[in-house]
Amino acid sequence: MDFTFTEEQQAAAEAARGVFAGVAPDGVPSPALTRGAAVADDFDRALWARLAAADLLSLPLDEEFGGAGLDAVGLCLVLRESAKVLARVPLLENSAAAAAVQAYGGPELRSALLARAGRGEVVLTVAANGRTGHDPAELAVTARQDSAGDAWVLDGVQTAVSWAYDADFVVVPARTGDDRSVLAVVPREHEGVVLAEQVSTTGERLGELRLESTRITARNVITADGAWEWLRALLTTGTCALALGLGERVLAMTSDYAGKREQFGYPIASFQAVAVQAADRYIDLRAMEVTLWQAAWRISSDAPGALPAAGDVAVAKIWASEGVRRIVQTAQHLHGGFGADVDYPLHRYHAWAKHLELSLGPAAAHEEALGDLLAAHHLG
Repeated sequence: MDFTFTEEQQAAAEAARGVFAGVAPDGVPSPALTRGAAVADDFDRALWARLAAADLLSLPLDEEFGGAGLDAVGLCLVLRESAKVLARVPLLENSAAAAAVQAYGGPELRSALLARAGRGEVVLTVAANGRTGHDPAELAVTARQDSAGDAWVLDGVQTAVSWAYDADFVVVPARTGDDRSVLAVVPREHEGVVLAEQVSTTGERLGELRLESTRITARNVITADGAWEWLRALLTTGTCALALGLGERVLAMTSDYAGKREQFGYPIASFQAVAVQAADRYIDLRAMEVTLWQAAWRISSDAPGALPAAGDVAVAKIWASEGVRRIVQTAQHLHGGFGADVDYPLHRYHAWAKHLELSLGPAAAHEEALGDLLAAHHLG
């Protein structure tokens, strides 16, 4: 394997740094970061427009849909930059959903959605948390074809759907009567679709999505084998990229603070106990990074391996969940009282870190999944 980034991937990361440079994590331009801010009614549409203008919303799309044709590695490089400023945009969900439609959807669906999604004209999100946040998402909704065969009927509940009130379409995994997984692209404003407001640990608005005998045209339902598993793997890997970017920013904040804060006439960064803690968190970051690129590379290349790509994704999420938790906890400890000061941005990073730690399963869930993969491989 070669983890050297291509010129196109590096160009995407550089463009992302340019766009996100105008988003200050100190809370001045972003209502989600200000002290005591209420839940925002919408995501950052101005930033979304700048991302679209920089062609960063169409990264995973092929040229025929106006995209750059980049793989999961390129997408993760951009997501990493977005997390450093806690960018309030559905970049992961929109990009992953569009990539899944391109890879597994029919020509009518691709033609109707992809170019518009790449230009930022429509927003896609994914219902990935199941009924409770702990059960498989594909088991939370049932799907059956109607007697004519030209539509599917969906029933069930998906909880904590990110950007549910802001997206135009929600990609919903569902289970059929013959125990297959399908993906339904559901318009948010559609008969039989009911949303109930929820709020995440980040202070962002989520939605409980209820589908009550919701009829979806057959062209909007993806029945290809493996579509949901691939989309879930991409979402999980993208979450790891967000955790890495957030962790890098938090460790940089901590390093800067420890270099300026003095005790007994010396910067606390010169104390061995402080330096050792910071060094341990740097090791966490490097482990998070290498496992992230391994997972993204496996998803992108479909390269053969001793284990399925799901194994690499599980390892990456284990490190991301555990690593980002340790990083923000150490940052809070070394910042002292400043870490809990709501006028200082660290508390927002801590809240987002907790959300990312648990999103799409905590470390323990992925350790269990990895154990099952190893057992199956050994028995095979």
